[in-house]
Amino acid sequence: MTNVRGLVESNPQSLDPRTLAKIKGLHLRARHIVEGYVAGLHRSPFHGFSIEFAEHREYAPGDDLRYVDWKAFGRTDKFYVKQFEDETNLICQLVLDVSESMSYCGPRAALSKFEYAQALAAALAWLVLQQQDAVGLVTFDQQIRNRVRPSSSPSHLRQVLQVLEAATPESRTRAGAVFHELAEWMTKRSVVVVLSDLFDDVEVLLSGLEHFRQRHHDVIVFHVLDPQEVEFSFARPTMFQGLEALPRVVVDPRSLRRAYLREFDDFLRTVRLGCRRHGLDYQVMRTDRPLDLALSSYLSARASRMRG
Repeated sequence: MTNVRGLVESNPQSLDPRTLAKIKGLHLRARHIVEGYVAGLHRSPFHGFSIEFAEHREYAPGDDLRYVDWKAFGRTDKFYVKQFEDETNLICQLVLDVSESMSYCGPRAALSKFEYAQALAAALAWLVLQQQDAVGLVTFDQQIRNRVRPSSSPSHLRQVLQVLEAATPESRTRAGAVFHELAEWMTKRSVVVVLSDLFDDVEVLLSGLEHFRQRHHDVIVFHVLDPQEVEFSFARPTMFQGLEALPRVVVDPRSLRRAYLREFDDFLRTVRLGCRRHGLDYQVMRTDRPLDLALSSYLSARASRMRG
């Protein structure tokens, strides 16, 4: 097994995916990502999540009027009630795509999309449990494959990691349909973190993501992509292995590059604008980017937005 301490000492900079690939065992990978993330922030590493559930919420019929914050009403002309600690415990639901397309690992990447998303999910689970909030996990392809109900117990990390390590990307996806099913199942308000390449019918996909918002969940979409998918920088005739039941085909990528990039850029734009329209946080996560840097920069930016 790779020595984590030795890797840290020999690589004091951010955690490059090629370094991460040398670390065997999801528990060690997650710990190393979290350590890099925390070291880079120099403050509480959990603020980016805990900000979701602030000290106030909007008044709802039936709330005790003793807890109305009249100062907030004077500033905003809206009624807010004060929340207490037992009301503000966060539930984070990790939703991981384990369909076959997630197994792709281009020649410039050290980790497949699945391995990258798997490590990111493990690190997020660790962070949420460290701040004594609850984390749950769902893996899916064309249907829900596994489900771990949320818990804030420190020992819960073991169960989450076991399910993550046992997952294998091997089937087609129906992400949008699965999201609709999950939105109906998740009855408690949660932060839903989707980790996927989002390779599904875009309208169905966005409809499923919007369903989470209709159920009052906060949604973060980590769009996990290989650099070759984004740039299509193949230079020679290449055999492309079809994923999710598509056949193999040999093509000259130079003849396709312009059309491919146009289609792919349209896909990214549609997803990004759709997420923005529905009030979802959207972030592309390229598998050649250091995981700790990607995580810290996103959560820091999110915390700043939430503070207004």
